[in-house]
Amino acid sequence: MTQPLPGKKPAPSTWRDRWYEIIFEADTPSGKLFDVLLLIAILLSVLAVMCESVNSIRQNYGGLLAGVEWFFTLLFTLEYAVRIVCARRPLRYVLSFYGLVDLLAILPTYITVLPFFAGGPDAQRLAVIRALRLLRAFRIFKLAHMLSEATALRAAIWSARAKVAVFLSVVLIAIVIVGSAMHLIEGSTDDSVRTGFDSIPESMYWAVVTMTTVGYGDVSPSTALGKAMAAAMMILGYCMIIVPTGIVSAELAHSGGKGITTQVCSECMAEGHDLDALHCKYCGSKL
Repeated sequence: MTQPLPGKKPAPSTWRDRWYEIIFEADTPSGKLFDVLLLIAILLSVLAVMCESVNSIRQNYGGLLAGVEWFFTLLFTLEYAVRIVCARRPLRYVLSFYGLVDLLAILPTYITVLPFFAGGPDAQRLAVIRALRLLRAFRIFKLAHMLSEATALRAAIWSARAKVAVFLSVVLIAIVIVGSAMHLIEGSTDDSVRTGFDSIPESMYWAVVTMTTVGYGDVSPSTALGKAMAAAMMILGYCMIIVPTGIVSAELAHSGGKGITTQVCSECMAEGHDLDALHCKYCGSKL
């Protein structure tokens, strides 16, 4: 029997392997064509949902848009079923991130026909969650440098999780303390007078808005001591912004992203394997 050339994937032996390569991977022209057509369908379906939310368009073309939505829903349902059939471990695919997104992409339309659903056709607009499926564009168009950088960023954030947790704990403690202090300073004992600092939770809301430098302006202190504390919170907020950025940047500086392939492990449905990988880094199965 002829052996495959080194570095070249062997040809699929069964129809399931062939369809698996087309649907789950983008290393072949047919696989890339399938995913590009899928992206176009996703974009068109999301556009149809957006147009349906416009009253003037819905009144004139409501029936057409409903038909378009059902067409794409049935198309994505067929695709979802084929993915389950082709996967060697269907349950792994169903419970994977993309598997859950694919399922959520078709559920809203079916929910609208349930007799006990009180939301009516409005639930159909939840189909915009299909936009999450556009994340496959990174894999489809072989944007390996973006995939590797995304992997490095995720690894850096995970490595810095302890430091970030400590930082968030300090921020939370500061919010509780400042919120309590502002309630004592600005709060009114007269129930008929609303200052925005009438309770500690409401004062904590102001503290969060101020520390994040958002400043909605719906709640503001009126006393001199309250304004002084507000100024301190604003300065503290500017200082706090650079802390998580510095933590993640330091972790990124120590990590080096490697090129990764578009292959999906047929056993655990994991992605993000190195270009020279022969086995899955997560479960050890052969790629």
